[in-house]
Amino acid sequence: MLDITQFDLLKKSTAKSFNDQKALIKKVMAGRQMKCETCGNILRLIVPEDKSTPGVYCGKGCTDICLDFI
Repeated sequence: MLDITQFDLLKKSTAKSFNDQKALIKKVMAGRQMKCETCGNILRLIVPEDKSTPGVYCGKGCTDICLDFI
């Protein structure tokens, strides 16, 4: 069972991860060339018109962020 301090650490960690991903997605969608943190390959944006699952991906599959376009 988590105590309150462990829960706060978990909450902060997940919030930071979410905000980091959100910033990365914004940069890629703005046209900046961003590299995968794991392998160093350039990340690519797949849009719904490509008839594939939209999102931000690297060539090796290390980064795999699926996006919902409405």
